[in-house]
Amino acid sequence: MYYASGRGRVMPDYDYGLIWGFLLIIGLGVVMVYSASIAIAEASKLTGHNQAYFLVRQMVFVAIGLLAGFVAFQVRSEELQHAAPYLFMVGTALLLLVLVPGIGKVVNGSQRWLALPGFNIQPSELMKLFVVLYAADYTVRKASHMDSFRHGFLPMLMVMLLVGGLLLREPDFGAFAVITAITMATLFLGGVNWRLFAGLIVMLVIGFLLLIWTSPYRLKRVVGFMNPWEDPFGKGYQLSHALIAFGRGEWFGVGLGGSVEKLFYLPEAHTDFLLAVIAEELGFVGVAVVVGLFAYVVVKCFMIGRQSIRQERPFAALTAMGIAVWLGVQAGINMGVNVGLLPTKGLTLPLMSFGGSGIIANCIAAGIVLRIDWENRQIMKGLAV
Repeated sequence: MYYASGRGRVMPDYDYGLIWGFLLIIGLGVVMVYSASIAIAEASKLTGHNQAYFLVRQMVFVAIGLLAGFVAFQVRSEELQHAAPYLFMVGTALLLLVLVPGIGKVVNGSQRWLALPGFNIQPSELMKLFVVLYAADYTVRKASHMDSFRHGFLPMLMVMLLVGGLLLREPDFGAFAVITAITMATLFLGGVNWRLFAGLIVMLVIGFLLLIWTSPYRLKRVVGFMNPWEDPFGKGYQLSHALIAFGRGEWFGVGLGGSVEKLFYLPEAHTDFLLAVIAEELGFVGVAVVVGLFAYVVVKCFMIGRQSIRQERPFAALTAMGIAVWLGVQAGINMGVNVGLLPTKGLTLPLMSFGGSGIIANCIAAGIVLRIDWENRQIMKGLAV
């Protein structure tokens, strides 16, 4: 569908560039998840030695995610804003539920999943989306109190400390970092007092350092990432093999399906370290394409947010920008971990890595951004008429 703008130009009803950006990231993710998971799927009894096990499941997750994104696209921004506090409460309840013994599922020492028939739900992935909506709604409602520590800043701080405490109990330090970034960015974009913001930054830095210093396994990860070759078979094992994968890929890679590191050398090859497999098989060019696609999507989301600001739609603006921060920060952390710039952390590559909860939450976020953009265009259409 197209309409004529006030300047005589013909403009589409949808941002087809953004739609294709999302679809290309998802499609490339499906291909690379299959390539990265063939060996582990074929060798595992849990998968029935079916090499397409993870491919089929990923395709099911993507189908559910696209359907959920389509449903989210039908919801008006005003309705989404009204639902934001209730969705946030549902997310908090799920974070509490996952910590209940016998209900929450423990995998690799972390209690992050709720086991349901046929699949698991990871509440922290859904909570990222709920935090985007809640932070945007809160900032809009408290716009006149953003200069006040007591009335504007403190309530949000207490709520996020609760969420952060629940995430650290799992533990899920990566989700905590992403959610903190989303909240901070939303408050900053919403006009929080700069002195309060600067003070919070200092407090967060001190808090993160204390969390690392007082937790032996986190400290071990930080020390290990600084020099993975010091202990390549211990604390530096994951990163050393990720770097080997990047080195083998060179400019154009060894070819799709040709990775050696995915053959039980690189742990979590189809989830946390999917980018390393991309680097090995598709080379620097493949990694550059992935980085470029994410940069394109993030910039587009910020542009949609700016357009909403010009149309005096603050909730829509903060939601679009919050989603941009979420996708950008999480992708940036995952990429930084893969290339050794950041400590190893259990964060997947959004829209690409294997996983049901993450893919579904990301697709819903994409649907929300496209809805906001569509509403912006409808307003412009009305003004043009």
